[in-house]
Amino acid sequence: MGDMRKDYLSERFMIVSKKTDKVADPKKLPFALGNEAMTNPSVLSLVAKDGMLQRLQDSDDDHVKNWVIRVFESKNPIVSINTENSYTERPQYSEPAYGYHYIIVASPNEKDTLATIEIDQWSNILVVVQDRLRWLYTQKGVTYVSIYADHGENAGSKNPHPHLNLLTFSTIPPIIEEEAEASARTNNEKGVCPLCQTITVESGGPRQILQTEGFIAFCPWAPTTSYQFCISPKKHSTSFSKITQKEINDLSLILRSTLGGLSKTVKDVSYSLAFHLSPEKKNSRQIHWHIEVYPITQPWTGLERGYGIFHNELSPEQVAEKLGASCRKELANLVGIV
Repeated sequence: MGDMRKDYLSERFMIVSKKTDKVADPKKLPFALGNEAMTNPSVLSLVAKDGMLQRLQDSDDDHVKNWVIRVFESKNPIVSINTENSYTERPQYSEPAYGYHYIIVASPNEKDTLATIEIDQWSNILVVVQDRLRWLYTQKGVTYVSIYADHGENAGSKNPHPHLNLLTFSTIPPIIEEEAEASARTNNEKGVCPLCQTITVESGGPRQILQTEGFIAFCPWAPTTSYQFCISPKKHSTSFSKITQKEINDLSLILRSTLGGLSKTVKDVSYSLAFHLSPEKKNSRQIHWHIEVYPITQPWTGLERGYGIFHNELSPEQVAEKLGASCRKELANLVGIV
């Protein structure tokens, strides 16, 4: 299906994959209600009935109708458990792009976005993410589960339905590895989690965007893009799969408020969203889990691409002031405060 290639010198990976299926009719949307046959069968479909959500799944000859959230294996996976078991040596090192790739369709309504769906729907999505996360970590060859979403053409999203990707790897991704190493180093040297330390500094400061009971959203001190922000549990937590329903509801509130505030602050903004989680299997590479949102407001230049040094035209303090006002207004509207 594809292979994972490593840079000549660095630990940077890239994946070469080959698309195997094309949409038969480009005018039809494969994630839409009624077009279930255009995707792989669902492994989970949530259906609202009598005020409750039923957990169903497609059978060989029947697709679940009237779902509110749908989960299935990608028809064009970036990684696959059917990939060829082939390796090459440096300097042209490659290994199988082995893994699972699932899609979680977050709404049956193509006009919805991650910034407009209801808070309760976000809670349902996060419960489904937890469910899939736990199952994937029981599978052979899964070392890390990445969870991400893209919105808008500039973020590479070609399907209008809001959806998340769950992608597994047999190794820990380089950025998560770097965060884990830095976290372990700070813990050893100072006896404190670096993100806990960051939260103490950012709480109530000029880069804070929003706080709820258990979470804080803030612009990082050194962002890689304008309007980038982070959502983190206030208390130290290394396992997203173990957070409670109350915490899920609180996270849904701050996610919906900040994404809604972003969409109102930056018109037609494209963005990517990524969960930074610890590996759930027994592993020393633990981090304080959090979610990072990367708005795409300007193209990368040679400075970013060639040297990894990022240039932003707005300071995170300026961004936080504008974004914070929009997010607080969005939160007030969501909870019914006029």
